[in-house]
Amino acid sequence: METSVKITLIVVIGVLVLAGGFGLGLWALITPGNDITVTGESNIKAVPDLVGIYFTVETKGMTAQDAKNNNSEIVNEVIAGIVKMGFDREDLVTESFNVYEEFDWVNGKQKSLGYKATHSLKIEIPTNESEKIGQVIDAGVDGGAMISYINFELSKSKENIYKVQALKEASEDARIKAEAMAAGIGKKVIDIKSISESNFNYYPWRLYGSEGMASNVAEAKVAATDIQPGEQDVSAQVSVVFKIG
Repeated sequence: METSVKITLIVVIGVLVLAGGFGLGLWALITPGNDITVTGESNIKAVPDLVGIYFTVETKGMTAQDAKNNNSEIVNEVIAGIVKMGFDREDLVTESFNVYEEFDWVNGKQKSLGYKATHSLKIEIPTNESEKIGQVIDAGVDGGAMISYINFELSKSKENIYKVQALKEASEDARIKAEAMAAGIGKKVIDIKSISESNFNYYPWRLYGSEGMASNVAEAKVAATDIQPGEQDVSAQVSVVFKIG
């Protein structure tokens, strides 16, 4: 009898312990943590310091090698013309290069039209040297290139300066929001649990863009030399998880 009673007591105690443990686990699961997740935002004004001129060289050939060779000849002419102006060869940067076969459909059948090579090039000119813009455009077009578009842009060093400033202000905005939210429920921000960049936005300002591949040289030169760089928006977002107590 005593043995059976002991067994019963052990079983009851075990059930109670398990129930208590489950209850504690459930309590920890459903109790909200003392965290606040906040998105901080900033928007600052930036003045572009570069004019980016983008050229395209298109050539055709019956073979891929023919198209490529024809393209190289024109690109070399463009480079030579721009180097004569005092630029370095490295100042003219390749953005992309493609060679592909073109097709047409004749009487329901696919017919090869040969190959096309497309070479996209870019050169950057400081905004305070705007007198060179027209000359660079002429050199590129005289060499056989077409103007794709022209942008006001930020140099990488200046973009990094604005990025640091924008992210700093976005982080400060997140802290201000978190402190206000914590105060609203009678608590304070005591630490940062995590922080990450959500977004950083900077878009070049298009001065000129050709319709298709038919570039208007006169229009491009007027747009690039007569328009002065204005302030452009640079924005940033950060996501921060704050601990409150």
